[in-house]
Amino acid sequence: MPKITDQEETRPQARLPRGFRDIPAGDVRARGAMLATIREVYERHGFSALETPAIEYLDALGKYLPDVDRPMGGVFGFQDEDGDWLALRYDLTAPLARMVAMAGDRLTKPYRRYQVGPVYRNEKPGPGRFCEFFQFDADTVGTPVMAADAELTMMVSATFEALGIPRGDYVVRVNNRKVLSGVLEAIGLGEDGDAAQRGTVLRAIDKLDRLGADGVRLLLGKGRRDESGDFTQGAHLGEAQIGTVLAFVAAGAGTNAETLQKLRDLVGGSAVGAEGVAELEEIAALVDAAGFAEDRILIDPSVVRGLAYYTGPVFEGALTFPVQNERGETVQFGAVAGGGRYDDLVKRFTGQEVPATGISIGVDRLLTALVSRGLVRTDSEDGPVLVLVLDRGEIARAQAMTAELRAAGIRAEMYLGTSGMRAQLKYADRRTAPIAVIEGTDEREKGEITLKDLKLGAELAKSIESHDKWKEHPSQVTVPRGDLVASVRQMLAAQAARQEG
Repeated sequence: MPKITDQEETRPQARLPRGFRDIPAGDVRARGAMLATIREVYERHGFSALETPAIEYLDALGKYLPDVDRPMGGVFGFQDEDGDWLALRYDLTAPLARMVAMAGDRLTKPYRRYQVGPVYRNEKPGPGRFCEFFQFDADTVGTPVMAADAELTMMVSATFEALGIPRGDYVVRVNNRKVLSGVLEAIGLGEDGDAAQRGTVLRAIDKLDRLGADGVRLLLGKGRRDESGDFTQGAHLGEAQIGTVLAFVAAGAGTNAETLQKLRDLVGGSAVGAEGVAELEEIAALVDAAGFAEDRILIDPSVVRGLAYYTGPVFEGALTFPVQNERGETVQFGAVAGGGRYDDLVKRFTGQEVPATGISIGVDRLLTALVSRGLVRTDSEDGPVLVLVLDRGEIARAQAMTAELRAAGIRAEMYLGTSGMRAQLKYADRRTAPIAVIEGTDEREKGEITLKDLKLGAELAKSIESHDKWKEHPSQVTVPRGDLVASVRQMLAAQAARQEG
């Protein structure tokens, strides 16, 4: 048996933690372009940027976590040298509430901010579900008026359309947690001691799109076992209670006016339920006045949102076009954005009422949707113009040409390997370089350079079989060295024109 050295014994294994992933350049570029569009829409609506740390004190993240008595429940947590529990942020809203509480009266209110960044959830990963993912939030803090909530629903609609998603392929659904509270009161779950059971009911309703009415019925009853064998405890409601809840989530099958009337009937004599219906009526009137019809913004009682800090309106931006799921079934793409009003979140820190409302876009999920519809491509961007190095003794000349192209705003790279010309051109192909800049001994002595149109060459290779015909369509030209920038620009413009044509 060969002897194992100490170095081999301590060599780490190259692996990723479950639920995490590496993201290739094409996806990063596509995401960046999508984020730029969202940012433009948010700023057009008067929101300003904010950044907060990825790590917060655990108690600042809030009581909505799955298990506040167990610090690692739902979050990635650890203790600092003083024994205090810290955690990676679960979302971008709780850090905002902490920042607002710290800023106090120094912050101009209403405060309107947007923020984009990764968040972390210590949950079971699965297809399309990761422990680290990006969110893009917008929040208005310091006003109780329903116009702030209505504005967010309209802004999500405008964002979808700015990204190329047409009307009919999306809908922004709106509900109100006060209406939900009224329904829970109507089935006998209105007392403080019923909080855990109420939470189970809300989480069950929130899974309607994914599990359907039958799955929700199981979660409202004794519980449900999923395909992996894991069992989720149910709310243990009686049949009459389950019937009332299912009637509530089905009340949205109609116009906004019809839905609101059904909700009034379902909440009965509940004061908080009636208040929620009135707030929904106000939102419906505001979006209608702004020209957002029900094909864009719809009152839908099935919208819950899972987090417990919501206190009023809740909303969800869903994509309605069909896709294939992991099992090959045709389903609607589903929710890619969600949010709502959380008037008590800042109060946890200060004891003072600070009303707030916000919306969050799931960046990774929305990007997947755009790619599936052909609205964004992850392989469409050309690489840099590549300056070849054929003589290591003249590398400074190649560096000068590279710098000249960059100064002119052209993306450029000098070959940094040690291989010959053939290998450098293969490298250019793998980098999807549009042009190769070549200066050999002959060109240098004549004060010239050769520009090889790599995109045209690839096109000709596919369409031209005859060598004679190939010579009729040269994919490279020789130009004076002083014309480097102008000639590269001309070749890039010709490539763009061919692509558009």
